[in-house]
Formats: sequence, C-alpha cells, structure tokens
Amino acid sequence: MKIDFVKARQVFDSRGNPTVEAEVKAGKITERAIVASGASTGSNEAIELRDKEKAFKGRGVLKAVENINKKISPKLKGMDVTQQKEIDKAMIELDGTENKSVLGANAVASVSMAVAKAGAKVQEVPLYEYLGQLAENKKFCLPIPQMNVLNGGKHAGLEHDIQERMIYPFGAKSFFEAMQMSTEIYHSLKALMKKKFGYSAGLIGDEGGFVSSEKDEEKKLELILNAVEETGYSGKVELAIDPASTEFYKNGKYFLGNKIFSAGELVDFYSELAEKFNIYSIEDGMAEEDWKGWNELNEALGNKYQIVGDDLLVTNIKFIERAIKENSCNSLLLKVNQIGSVSESIDSALLAFKNSWTVVVSHRSGETEDSFIADLVVGLGTGQSKFGAPARSDRNAKYNQLLRIEDSMKNSVYGKR
Repeated sequence: MKIDFVKARQVFDSRGNPTVEAEVKAGKITERAIVASGASTGSNEAIELRDKEKAFKGRGVLKAVENINKKISPKLKGMDVTQQKEIDKAMIELDGTENKSVLGANAVASVSMAVAKAGAKVQEVPLYEYLGQLAENKKFCLPIPQMNVLNGGKHAGLEHDIQERMIYPFGAKSFFEAMQMSTEIYHSLKALMKKKFGYSAGLIGDEGGFVSSEKDEEKKLELILNAVEETGYSGKVELAIDPASTEFYKNGKYFLGNKIFSAGELVDFYSELAEKFNIYSIEDGMAEEDWKGWNELNEALGNKYQIVGDDLLVTNIKFIERAIKENSCNSLLLKVNQIGSVSESIDSALLAFKNSWTVVVSHRSGETEDSFIADLVVGLGTGQSKFGAPARSDRNAKYNQLLRIEDSMKNSVYGKR
C-alpha cells in the first residue's frame, strides 16, 4: 500500500502547549499520531522544533508542521507504508543532522508513529503485534506499571527535589489487577495527604501525581507506604524513584533538599533509601554529564536494583553503547520522541536486550490522548511501563488501551521481561 500523502496540523498536549499531529493516508487507510513533549529533558535529545515567535510564547510548532507538509510528504509519497525502517531512514536522511534539528524530532516522530499505525492496518493486525514484528519479537506481555503518585522537581515547580516517586505493583497477577491495586493506593494516598496537609494536597502535578509540601524525603516515601499498607497490598508493591539528578547538579555537586552531596555520598543516600523503603528502581540517579558518578552508582547498587538511564542515554544507540562499555547502568528508559523515530526506538531496545538490560517504555510529562506507547510496550515485550499516575485522560488513555489489549489476548502474560 503506497503512501498518498502526509499531512500535519498543530494540536495541543496535556499542558496546553502546541504539539504536532501527523496524518498518513495510504489508499483507503488514514492514520494519525500526536507526539508528546518533555519538560525535564536531556541535553542530547533529538531537537523538538519550536517556532520561537510571539504566538504561544515561542512554543508554536508551525515550522515543524510545514516541514511535514512541504518536505516530508513529497519525500514519502509513493513509498510502501509497511516499510517502516526505509521510511524512517528516508526522513533521517532528508533531515541530514544527527539530532534532527532541520525537520524537528517532533515532525519526524509524529509521522513515524502514524506510519506504523497505518502499516498495522494494512497488515490487518493489532498495532502491538505489528510493532512486535518490526522488532522480531513474539514474547508479548502486559507491563508492570511504574506509576508516579507523588510528583516533585520540575514536574511540580519544586527545586532541589526528587522528581518522581512511583509505585510498582509487581505482585499483581494481571494488568487488570495491577490497575486495581494502583488506583486504590492512589486514592488512599490522596486521602492521607488531604488529612495531613489540607485540601490543596489533593492537587496534582504534570503527570497526575500529588504534590506534597513535606520537605523530608523519607516522610514522603513513608506516606506512600502507608497508603500501600492501608489498602492491604504490602508485600505486593515496591517503590521506584526518578530523582532527575541533572536538575539539581552543579559544579560537580548535588544540591538535594537542604543538603549538598558528592556523587559517592549520593550513592550512599540512595542505598539507604532503597533498603529502608523497598525501592526497586532508581532512574537518573546521577546527572547526565556525570559519567563517573553513574559508574559508581551502578557498581555499588546495580546488582540489587534497576539503575535506569534516561537523560544519560536519551534512547540513543551511541550513548547506550558507551554505557554498556563503561557499565554505567543496567536499564534503558525508552521515549520515542527523545530519539525521533519508531525504528530507532526499536533498535535501542534491541541493543539493551542484547546486553541483558531491562527496558522501561515511557511517556513524557507533556502527554496527549495518543496511546501509541501502550502498544509499543506490549509489542516490544519489555514488561515495564512508565505512564504516570492513574489520573488525567492523557495518562489513562494508555492504561485503558493496555486493558483492551489484555482483554483481547487469549493467554495474556503480565510482568517484567
């Protein structure tokens, strides 16, 4: 099935900022995809093209839209919509830069996802199955969700603060049960926080988690564990954190809370937290430029905990290869818009799997109603997702799609790869 044309428009994400929607038409098939946007971003991410003009305070994306309509569409016209890798390669070559700064990663990623959706329709298979074919994977499974229930850092307007505190319902027997456990814990946490801090404690951050005025990190984690205990799920739920350490790193030191840490001292801090609060996964524990600190963190804790690279790796094979060589972490956080295409995302995941890493498919803080990544996490069979709190339709769109997928499978598998 040949591509007739690609069309784009400016739409809006969960923060009310403009983003790109691409529409691919091939014969009688028309599919659309909307690209997400991050706030706490790695400096080596593929470039999100913004207009930088008066409208929308510089955040308009009409230049990216124009690049799709006037440059990408003519380039892809007549190409077989099921040839994902060739289509992505054509866009990468058309851009001609290492970080997609000419066309914009938001332009390329939205088209790439829409192409994958159209390819699945042509093949008459579910999107997750089609993405699995692209990755040569047949081990489909529903993910254990990392749910961000207590926001901080840049996602909540707080400085020198851990950005995400998540629940991880490893003890569930199905994704359906994981959602029940997680939502019950979420609502129990809300009630506990409102009782302790007042009504405003029920307000939420960018990813749907609550924002606490509590300054002490241990007390924040205790609140979550209290909610877990209150709902009767102790022993079935672990915690995960994403400090987003780049945000509080300066001149070789980490300014977290009211303390200043060296890399070694921060490793000790994480070790104590993980032991005391049953933390399974630590994401971006060190700053993106602190490779020595990452090596120290993984050497000290990598045998016991999942050490996830996000800003460090930016879903880019070049940085993943370096991290493998230097033993900097043991897990990849995968974000499609971070690298800019479906094919490159899949290649990054496959490289991680080849080296016995885990992979966590992730949303962005500025999300959309597009549920593409729900199918991606099942198709790749990573067994772990990070889609935010079970609140706001931009997050629940992914969770609801996962429930549909689970319901459609005769013998669904749940859990880490």
